[in-house]
Amino acid sequence: MGDPKKSRRKWEGPGMPWLSQALKSEQEIMGRYGLRNKREIWLARTIVTGYRHMARSLLALPPSERAMREKQLLSKLYKIGLLKSEQSSIDDVLGLEEENLLERRLQTIVHRKGLARTIYQARQLIVHGHIAVGGRKVTSPGYIVKRDEEDSIDFYPISPFKSNPPTESKGEVDVEQKGN
Repeated sequence: MGDPKKSRRKWEGPGMPWLSQALKSEQEIMGRYGLRNKREIWLARTIVTGYRHMARSLLALPPSERAMREKQLLSKLYKIGLLKSEQSSIDDVLGLEEENLLERRLQTIVHRKGLARTIYQARQLIVHGHIAVGGRKVTSPGYIVKRDEEDSIDFYPISPFKSNPPTESKGEVDVEQKGN
């Protein structure tokens, strides 16, 4: 089992990390989702690979047990938000990519909801403790937001951004007033 004080890696790195096509795609993903380093991509890839592996292993089970476990896996992935509908199939699970999981990160959702101007500002707001999920402060940009938590993302109640969101800058207001 190992020493509980010594945690293991939660990600699997690429087999051939220096391929130019892989480097370009990883760099583009890092910019689109505002990731700190490539480990965050590799973590998402490892998690999605685990779900795809579970789906493949279900195909080898007897039909009675397969139906029960398939329903459990599909409902779990629907709750996380990786699947679009509850009537999804195993083929949809096998088609998942790391971008699907990166879309469910708190950092991405804060930016998409308009609470931050840029994806990088969204990361900063989360790390500095200005964002809450369901009234609870979350300081991890990689937090995977569940489907039912998505509507409860807002600024933390005692954050100064609650009354003055960063999406409205003072410079823009000054320019509008001077123009009138």
